[in-house]
Formats: sequence, C-alpha cells, structure tokens
Amino acid sequence: MQKKQSVAFHTLGCKLNFSETSTIARMMEKEGYEKRDFTDLADVYVINTCSVTDNADKECRQLVRRIQRKSPESFVVITGCYAQLKPQEIASIQGVDLVLGAAEKFNIAKHISELTKTNNPAKICSCDIETLTGFNASFSQNDRTRSFLKVQDGCDYNCSFCTIPMARGKSRSDSIANVVKQCTSLAADGVKEIVLTGVNLGDFGKTADGDKRETDFISLVKALDDVAGIERFRISSIEPNLLSNELIEWVAKSDQFMPHFHIPLQSGSNEVLAAMRRRYRRELYADKVALIKKLMPHAAIGVDIIVGFPGETDAHFQETFDFLHALDIAYLHVFTYSERDSTKALEIKPIVPILIRNERNKTLRNLSYMKLQYFTQQHIGHNRKVLFEAFNKEGMMEGYTDNYIRVTTPYRAEWANQLVDWNL
Repeated sequence: MQKKQSVAFHTLGCKLNFSETSTIARMMEKEGYEKRDFTDLADVYVINTCSVTDNADKECRQLVRRIQRKSPESFVVITGCYAQLKPQEIASIQGVDLVLGAAEKFNIAKHISELTKTNNPAKICSCDIETLTGFNASFSQNDRTRSFLKVQDGCDYNCSFCTIPMARGKSRSDSIANVVKQCTSLAADGVKEIVLTGVNLGDFGKTADGDKRETDFISLVKALDDVAGIERFRISSIEPNLLSNELIEWVAKSDQFMPHFHIPLQSGSNEVLAAMRRRYRRELYADKVALIKKLMPHAAIGVDIIVGFPGETDAHFQETFDFLHALDIAYLHVFTYSERDSTKALEIKPIVPILIRNERNKTLRNLSYMKLQYFTQQHIGHNRKVLFEAFNKEGMMEGYTDNYIRVTTPYRAEWANQLVDWNL
C-alpha cells in the first residue's frame, strides 16, 4: 500500500488568506494528502503569502530557510500575493520548488502531482493579473466556533501605497445565493460565528468577471440576517466611504450582526489622505464613528493606520494623533509604511526616516493600548454574551463578547462553542 503524502500549511497576512489556506487544505485532504502541523515533518510545505509590508516578504524567506534546514527533500510551494507580484524573485530562493500565482492557487494538488525535486530554479505558474476572472469561494474552519468566509475578492481602488490590486485583480464577488448556501452549511456543521471577509468588502456585488454590478453589500447583509443557526455575523474591514448609513442602521437593529466595526482610516490628515489617494476625508470618517456610537454606544470600532507615509511631517502626524485621541474608538492596528515596488507612493518626497516611522508606530500603539483599556473599563459590571472557543490553552479558555471584548477564564468543556451570559 502506497504511503499517504503529507502536507503542512503556513499563512501570512489577512483573514482572507486564512480562509483560502483552509479551503486549499480541505481540497488537498480530499486528494488523499494527510494534513500536518507546520512544525512537523511533511512531504509538502505550502506557504500562502502576503505582501502588504516588507516584513511579510522577509518572513516568507525565513520560513523557506527553516524548512531547508529541517527537511531538505520536502517540496516547498509558495502562493498568495507575494507569489503573484514577484514570482521570479521567489523562484530564485534556494529550496523553493513551485510558485503559484493568483489564478493557480486552487489547483495546487494538480501542480504538485507533476512536480519533481530538482536544484534548478522553481517552476512558476502565474498569469497577467488583468486576465484573472472568476471567484473562488473559501472559508476557514479550524474549529466550530468561528469561520472566516470570503465573499469578495480583488480591488478597483488605486491607493498610492498598495499592491493588492496588482496581486488580486479587479473587484469581483460571490453571489448572495451562494453565500447564503455556504452560511447554512456552516451552521449545520456547528459554526456559531461567521466573519465576512474580502479585499474591499464594501464593494461586494460585482460579477465574477468584475465587469458589472448585480447587487450590493447591504443586500447581502439583509439576506444573511435570515440564516438560521448562525448566532453571530461580523463585518471585517470596510472602507469608510462604503460604510453606508443604511448599513450602520441595519446593524444597530440586527440581532445577528454584531456591534463591531473595523474601518481603515490610514491617516488623520486630509493632506496625507489625498496623497494616499484615499476616497474620503477625515470629516466623513468622524461622521461614521459618531453615527455608530449614537445608535450603538457599546459598539467596538477598530481602526487601521499607516505611519511614516512619504511626506508625512511632524504636523501631519500630530493631526493624526489628535484626531484619533478624540475619536470614540476601541483599538488601532498600526502599520509602519514600507516601500512597495510599482506604487505611486515611491514618487512622493520627502521619505520619512525609518527611525521616525518606528517612533510614530510606538506612539500610536501606546494610544491603542489606552483606548482599549478605556473601552473595556466602560463595560465593567455589564452583562454581555460571550462566545467561548473550544481550545483548552493550559487550562484556560477564551471568548469574545458581541462587542469584541476578550474574556479569559478557567476551561469548562460545557462552555466550548457556546454563548454564555457573562458579567464583565
């Protein structure tokens, strides 16, 4: 009897990548592969990459070197955004055998079956991103508690710092009927919470080839509100200009959509926002936050910020700090700007020194810590439902309230994947 081949996965980057890795893993298990942990020995290692920052690129190269030391005869496959953007660069990395671009990542089992271990440059299977059409539905299902469900892919925006449109192609979406079907299936498998994900989630509704719009995001949300068995839906990152007042008002009335928003800001300076080619001004952002907190005072609002963008002066950064300090938000995700090839931001001067970028990052991370502490303290003594995860972490378990406050408590098996009334 032939020995079953084993495969291990590692994901870099966003929730969207996690949903795709999970789907690819299930596809390979159906093809007869045995899934293993990435720290174990495996016949094939698959790294699903991100390329939002230079650190993501470096981490990919470090992972390949680690595999080479541990298991030099294993096949190493690189896919994801970094693989689409720089296939030749990845192919030249010692130890990489196969590079799969955006159009081929879901055909990974077929490509591996045709692979032989050589010392030559890696085989590249890529495409011109302009020719990429079609939508590949995917979802994560590591446990039954929470699933990240991809409903949209690609982006038609051209922010001056971003390579994602070059890596994932134009905006395109799943159909509402298929999303509802996926959610119903996940509910049948015991999943209690679904996080809707996409590259530009609020742009949901364009056909699979991205040529025309058939529906919109609010229509999807309304359809999902009727899905039985899913206790909670969360909306992952959504652009402020696509976060309609109608959507905010619907979430405020919904029992299934959680009072939790993650809204990228990137800068609190209108001058910097214009240089970034963002499609809003900070005044619109403040209006969205104000409406959310008026209708849902308990809502958690997370914010993405980039520090050290070219041309960002001390005055611009102070504007951002003051703006964020005054906003009624719960936490920040702070990113240090890093130069990305083929982006318009490379033409903007002056360049902010790395040391100053890092200092600004630290300043905003400290602000985020204080914001989260304040937000959490406001809810002390309140009763909220917590959905506990099934993982036993050294005798402890974790869960999240509807408004995304993390709760840690001694492990109780009967609470796993259950909603529990909790006094904070």
